[in-house]
Amino acid sequence: MHAELDTLEAKIRQVAELCHQLRHENIALRQQLLSTQQDNKQLTTRLDAARARLQALLETLPEDV
Repeated sequence: MHAELDTLEAKIRQVAELCHQLRHENIALRQQLLSTQQDNKQLTTRLDAARARLQALLETLPEDV
């Protein structure tokens, strides 16, 4: 009986450690996601600005007749 309780205790410790590791991994992944979303927003803003500049440049070109 004592051996079974020791085994159960070891398994519970393993599960608790796994939960702890997964919690930290989840936090890291959330931070990575936020950073990636911010990068994506900045790139989208830059792309929109470049698109607007290109459109303005195209409008200054003479039309072919």
